[in-house]
Amino acid sequence: QVQLVESGGGLVQAGGSLRLSCAASGIPFSSTGMGWYRQAPGKQRDLVAFISVGGFTLFNDSVRDRFTIFRDNTQKTVSLRMNSLKPEDTAIYYCNAVPFGLPGDYWGQGTQVTVSS
Repeated sequence: QVQLVESGGGLVQAGGSLRLSCAASGIPFSSTGMGWYRQAPGKQRDLVAFISVGGFTLFNDSVRDRFTIFRDNTQKTVSLRMNSLKPEDTAIYYCNAVPFGLPGDYWGQGTQVTVSS
């Protein structure tokens, strides 16, 4: 029943910006931590940013000064604003949901972000 649907990926030149969004359903969103991960071909899936139920945020050091994560508990969405994009940011970006107090987590299908040099 859980669905996480990412949107907003695409092609952008280095230095440009994109906003990714993840729409969640089937989970108690207001009590669910939400994160963004990314995976490039041949590389490990890495955390990009995380936002807790209470609004606490974590960022990968490589994006800390360029990306912003925020959530809207009314719309049940989590977004990732990406500025000053670099070719190294090219990856599939995945939405992740971690319901508070419950084992396991959930993943979206991903959205492709490609940054050209």
